[in-house]
Amino acid sequence: MPKSQVRKKKVYTPPTDIRPAAAAAASKKPSPMWLPISAVSLIVIGIAWLVVYYLSSQQYPVESLRYWNLAIGFGCMVASLGILSRWR
Repeated sequence: MPKSQVRKKKVYTPPTDIRPAAAAAASKKPSPMWLPISAVSLIVIGIAWLVVYYLSSQQYPVESLRYWNLAIGFGCMVASLGILSRWR
């Protein structure tokens, strides 16, 4: 049985006009120092808020807010995720 011929393919090179500019990659700066510090602080504040709320039988931090205390605690943690999405 005859063997089929092996085709040699050329190596693909993308067009030069589509390549991203090297200057765009060099313009990305590292994150400022306050960014991870504030994100971790918001996580700790959110968890502490929820822990105090549950351990105090829903009397503290602010009794008049009732279940909105949960929204404040989880809101702090979600805000920290938003900040961390900007971290490089």
